[in-house]
Amino acid sequence: MQTNRTDIADLIYFLAIARHRSFSRAAIELGVSASALSHALKGLENRLGVRLLNRTTKSVTLTAAGDALATSIGQPFEAIDNAVETLNRFRDAPAGRIRINVAVEAATLLVAPVLPTFVERFPGVELDIVANNRMVDVTEGGFDAGIRYGGTVPEDMIAQRLSADIRWVVAGAPGYVDRFGAPIHPNDLLHHRCVSNRLGDDRIYRWEFERAGEKLSITVPSSIIVDHAETGLVAVLGGAGLMYFPEPLVAPYVNEGRLRIVLSDWAPCEPGFHIYYSGRRQVPTGLRLLIELVRELRPLGL
Repeated sequence: MQTNRTDIADLIYFLAIARHRSFSRAAIELGVSASALSHALKGLENRLGVRLLNRTTKSVTLTAAGDALATSIGQPFEAIDNAVETLNRFRDAPAGRIRINVAVEAATLLVAPVLPTFVERFPGVELDIVANNRMVDVTEGGFDAGIRYGGTVPEDMIAQRLSADIRWVVAGAPGYVDRFGAPIHPNDLLHHRCVSNRLGDDRIYRWEFERAGEKLSITVPSSIIVDHAETGLVAVLGGAGLMYFPEPLVAPYVNEGRLRIVLSDWAPCEPGFHIYYSGRRQVPTGLRLLIELVRELRPLGL
């Protein structure tokens, strides 16, 4: 079969679906509708004379033929992407689209503060930021990079630090602390109302403490469980209980007197945010510029 320009576009569509194992997620990456992807893939399969995907209402998987095709064409298309990216060196201003998967706290505290400067300096670069605390494979997900706390960065990725280490604190509204008292020791939390954090792998986080070399990990009683610290923050501001936070998230409210830190002598410092990406491909210009800007402006120190 002779390949034409339509087939090239359809092959790009196919690779995106193969990465995501989902028409809807591939459609978001490519900026087209899921129905358009489905139509294109049916046409490609008809022209090739083989089924590439097994599709059900709940899943999309590759057939043996689809797996072979994805393996064969993945590297050439990656090389084409790299070649096009090198053209940024010849432009008066950089252009392109960058997709990053970011921990929610990093989106709020690290990325958002630099965005006004980024769009002013680099108006031709489009940033697509997906804030999600679930760990994802950024390569399979079609992302250029991810941002996570340093201790959770995948080992097979290239990582760069974007912030100083972060202190973790327990905080509550003054009204709550006045009513129920401030815990003196982490074990006192067993008698408090606590807002717990669900991790990206669905585990409920055990609050960690450290003082003078002594380390403790406490399973607190949960009156509320949240996926995002920002959700719990609103509840805690209203007096719902105590919660374990990255200190930069609550610092403005502490300064305003709307929150009070307790157990401050037990607050540990943990690795700050890191950006990570695959070493198998060239770093896109837009991603490099974002990294440089965060390191220049240092919204969380460095």
